[in-house]
Amino acid sequence: MSEYIAPLKEMRFVMQELAGLDQVVSLPGCEEASPDVVDAILEEAARFSGEVLSPLNRVGDRDGARWKDTVVTTSPGFKEAYRQFVDNGWNGLGCDPEFGGQGLPKLLSTAVSEMWKSANHAFSLCPMLTQGAIEALMIAGTDEQKAAYLPNLVSGNWTGTMNLTEPSAGSDLAAVRSRAEPVGDGTYKVFGQKIFITYGEHDMTDNIVHLVLARTPNAPEGVKGISLFVVPKYLLKADGTPGERNDVYCVSIEHKLGIHGSPTAVLAFGDHGGAIGTLVGEENRGLEYMFIMMNAARFNVGLEGLGDAERAYQRAVVYARDRVQGTEVGVRGGPKVPIIKHPDVRRMLLSMRARIEAMRALAYVTAAAQDNAHAHQDSVAREKARAFADLLIPVVKGWSTESAIDIASLGVQVHGGMGYIEETGAAQHLRDARITAIYEGTTAIQANDLIGRKIAREKGATILAVIADMRAAIAQLDADLAHIGVRQSAAVDALERAVFWIVANFSTDPKAAHAGAVPFLYLFGMVAGGWQMGRAAVIARSKIAAGETDPFWAAKLATTRFYADHFLTQASGLAESVVAGAAGALELADDSF
Repeated sequence: MSEYIAPLKEMRFVMQELAGLDQVVSLPGCEEASPDVVDAILEEAARFSGEVLSPLNRVGDRDGARWKDTVVTTSPGFKEAYRQFVDNGWNGLGCDPEFGGQGLPKLLSTAVSEMWKSANHAFSLCPMLTQGAIEALMIAGTDEQKAAYLPNLVSGNWTGTMNLTEPSAGSDLAAVRSRAEPVGDGTYKVFGQKIFITYGEHDMTDNIVHLVLARTPNAPEGVKGISLFVVPKYLLKADGTPGERNDVYCVSIEHKLGIHGSPTAVLAFGDHGGAIGTLVGEENRGLEYMFIMMNAARFNVGLEGLGDAERAYQRAVVYARDRVQGTEVGVRGGPKVPIIKHPDVRRMLLSMRARIEAMRALAYVTAAAQDNAHAHQDSVAREKARAFADLLIPVVKGWSTESAIDIASLGVQVHGGMGYIEETGAAQHLRDARITAIYEGTTAIQANDLIGRKIAREKGATILAVIADMRAAIAQLDADLAHIGVRQSAAVDALERAVFWIVANFSTDPKAAHAGAVPFLYLFGMVAGGWQMGRAAVIARSKIAAGETDPFWAAKLATTRFYADHFLTQASGLAESVVAGAAGALELADDSF
């Protein structure tokens, strides 16, 4: 079975040429990210992902995490791999140096994270949730909480979780019923049950720091009455080391379709007198703080979609090159050939590859925007970058994950009947990818956020500015790329039409707007991906014109042409679904389903 190989050449191209690595590393605080440092990190991450994490991916799928009497044992090899991960400093790559992090740009940590997710989706979830906990505490934690928890979370010696969901409170967090009772000295006793807690219990570290949503006794109903608490698995002794066991226990783990190596825990808080925790930030602002974690997690789940898709593509290419079956179309009496010669297999592989390139470009450009939103010296530039990143994060999450499911399914299809056999490994990528469009907010939640808070609320200001940038990029396509330009122009027109319709109708006909929200998210993702592909094509054309003969550049033109012909052509239909599709979605009576 083949192992993951990081596509470093493609990653470097996107980081440098599309996401603007040189500009990003010039930002205050990013000075350590010299070209030599960036290259060394990428090379070592590629080695670690390919040699350490990838071989454990199948192990985790076959021999998943196990639960017995509140104790969870991770898959064979995971604990040792995590120790290597921590010892090599990977956990603190983008974290604040004040607490032991390396302070490297989001753009760089994004590329590295993609490798973890491609090599071993289940393993990568543990450090991902820890990063979210770090961000929440950095912004809302007290000085005492930061000192107590951040050094060990940043190093990875401890891991973090986010505890939102309850049996009666899924996506509707207003229904959260876990409670927190003050006991004096700024501490609380937390009671309740949380479900779907990724790495809520495991054996890889000696402490787990749970961030938990709960209500205080006098809290108002709804989302305005939710507070956030730090509840460690082990209470801290005076010297800051783990001491007494806290009253939080794993009562079971879920049996899932995929990501078997990642324990998804049901956690009981306070069954034996109360789990001790401390308030994060101000009372009743917990949901606001938790969304710090959520926003970071949503972007990272988009990277999971990218990672699963890349791995499914690599496996499919290896199989298509090796599997000999049939003669080549149009060659009468010819020899049997590898199936990569067959036109429809090529179509499927290019459908996978072209979207992956578009997804990666969009994610990396969004990561660079987050770097600029955080560190650019000009306040106007910071605000523009923040608005761009906020607009694109639900698209990176929603469009990338939905695309990944289709791409992983195509990977099974390329294998034919063998793809349905677990031993080939193709099915795992489909099973693993399926969750990405659900957790950290379903695709509909991303789409509703996109059309509401990100577009209608500001009358489309940010997205119309992005559309102007798209048109400026189309103007850079020369005569040799005119065919791509025609496709892009039509797709951007379709996107703009849908934006104007949403702005005009969101308030007066909200049901119709929401009925078209997911098609709009698909439309925006597809067109934004095409925008980045077009930028890449201009660069590739200039390299070829300058005499460069590396086949990388010709391949970039081929994938861009394929993307334009096979995906941008869908834009007008998606726009039609947005502006005219509500009637069909809403007219059928409930009892007729």
